[in-house]
Amino acid sequence: MLRIAVPNKGALAEPAREILREAGYLTGAHVRDLVVTDEANGVEFFFLRPRDIAIYVGSGTLDLGITGLDMLLDSGAPAKEVMRLGFAPSTFRLAVPAGAATTVADLAGQRIATSYPGLLEEFLTRSEVTASVVRLDGAVENAVRLGVADAVADVVATGGTLRQAGLETIGEPLLVSEALLIRRAGVGQDGEVATFVRRIQGVMAARTYVMVDYDIAADLVAQACRITPGIESPTVSPLADPSWAAVRAMVSRDKVHAVMDELYELGARGIIVTDIHACRL
Repeated sequence: MLRIAVPNKGALAEPAREILREAGYLTGAHVRDLVVTDEANGVEFFFLRPRDIAIYVGSGTLDLGITGLDMLLDSGAPAKEVMRLGFAPSTFRLAVPAGAATTVADLAGQRIATSYPGLLEEFLTRSEVTASVVRLDGAVENAVRLGVADAVADVVATGGTLRQAGLETIGEPLLVSEALLIRRAGVGQDGEVATFVRRIQGVMAARTYVMVDYDIAADLVAQACRITPGIESPTVSPLADPSWAAVRAMVSRDKVHAVMDELYELGARGIIVTDIHACRL
């Protein structure tokens, strides 16, 4: 049975549950569950602290897990990235009291508080800056106000919490992060793993594409198909009126309105867009 780690709290938790539900898992799970056994799909889910997931997977205790790129790199665990999941975007950034510094070089000899010491130490070494790393668990925004540190390095989604603490970010992000599916070393991508990955890929594709149906004059089908080439090729079907045809194709969700405009100008009518719940590409 496949053993998979799922975040039990934080920004990763609900989006992870949602993508698993859309993939056909966790249909009867509850928020407070610690372990869910899905006999029908041959999977056992363990709900763990997001920061611990890379450790469990990297040690070989669990086969797969959903965590953040920031947490994977900070852990130093030998887990491998399988795929990016497209949710929980964030950046790892340095922040200081307003006007206290403008570049990382200005922090030489300073104390920097963080809950991601691995990431910060690697960045400081790469930047050839010597500073003292103060390790804290959880929120670090008040470290400067409380006199524990001169600056902080933290994962930022919007930056609102840092601003409330009187801090401003400096320099470029140290890391751009998002949710990942990771695997333990030695786990191949076949059998149960391949099935799980295909399901997740199917959900992500369904979120990326929509289905577009429209009618078009038969002599314009070739031009219309160049506008909506689909994945492999669009589906073209004859209509009762032989001078017209029906076309169906998958179109990128973020481009669909421009595509509809172009089709209409070409002469397409009855243009319909529908969501895709799941698919396999």
